[in-house]
Amino acid sequence: MNELSLVAQAAFQPANTADIADALVNSSGLRVDIQRRRGRGAGMNPGGRFEPTERVAYDDGWTTLEDMPPFRTEVQVEKPRTAITRNESPDIPFDRSVNPYRGCEHGCIYCFARPTHAYMGLSAGLDFESKLFAKPDAPRLLERELAKPGYKPRTIAIGTNTDPYQPIEREWRIMRQVLEVLQKANHPVAIVTKSALITRDIDILAAMAEKGLAKVAISVTTLDRKLARTMEPRASTPTRRLEAIRRLSEAGIPTAVMMAPVIPALNDHEIERVLDSGKAAGACEASYVLLRLPLEVSPLFRDWLLQNYPDRYRHVMSLVRSMRGGKDYDAEFGKRMKGAGPYAWQISRRFEMATKRLGLGRRSMQLRDDLFVPPNGSGVQLSLL
Repeated sequence: MNELSLVAQAAFQPANTADIADALVNSSGLRVDIQRRRGRGAGMNPGGRFEPTERVAYDDGWTTLEDMPPFRTEVQVEKPRTAITRNESPDIPFDRSVNPYRGCEHGCIYCFARPTHAYMGLSAGLDFESKLFAKPDAPRLLERELAKPGYKPRTIAIGTNTDPYQPIEREWRIMRQVLEVLQKANHPVAIVTKSALITRDIDILAAMAEKGLAKVAISVTTLDRKLARTMEPRASTPTRRLEAIRRLSEAGIPTAVMMAPVIPALNDHEIERVLDSGKAAGACEASYVLLRLPLEVSPLFRDWLLQNYPDRYRHVMSLVRSMRGGKDYDAEFGKRMKGAGPYAWQISRRFEMATKRLGLGRRSMQLRDDLFVPPNGSGVQLSLL
């Protein structure tokens, strides 16, 4: 039995035997010792879905498990051919994005981007939050792409896959260089982050916002510091995120409070409080996304529930499935972000009523694209070699 099916089996144990389900996974060798993963989100590091082998912890009698080192953040350089990623998804309000990094040290257990690490031959579990890839060539490539003849400017979204302001940005500063390229070209940009580090770049963002070229969404998943610490171990605290909203708003940067994801029976009771706090901090818009559990994210999230909220995990998953057509996840366009069914409708109505009461828009602000000035073309000729 592989990692995914074993966690799935545990998830269907009777409610009064959650401890048995937890013990089943714990004794299987799937979980990594807590001392090795302290400060991380995932409790497992299963092999990628394209890999021919699976990994489990097995004591061979030589007590070597105790000697294994903790998971430390490692950063490798990735050399992409392009900086801009295109998409044609009908339920996403942008058609292009830039990702300065692959993987994310924040370690959010619910992150829908975790499965992308399988394309690197790595795990969506602990590898995703500890084996990271930086793209230092991204600013140069972006400038080259913006300078190509016929390029038509539209808002570039950043932070849609992994957070551009995760901790390693303090050292690599790739995101700031990307912003400098966009500012020089008067190109519109929309940023999503859950890091207060974004306030470092207020000087650039404020100048762009004054021209109608920039807006930011800060993800505030919960106001409960304990839940945030468990669920998003290396992201900024809720208080610091609200402070970031305040500072960005005061600098004239349109800022939204984004509750992503909404998790039934875990943080959905906080919808109104999060929106109230975001409005008080200066947010002018708001949005939410329902919990998404594609591919490897589902067993990782369910294992996290078993470890941290065993009394609630069956209820949480029951509600999730009620909004996903009886499955852990439904990737159908139009449903994947908001779900379907009575409980999903209730969440939508609560959010709609709260935003109306507070006067918060639904992230409808349009950025300007008529000020675009193509870069001088530096590096364009290299693409012909």
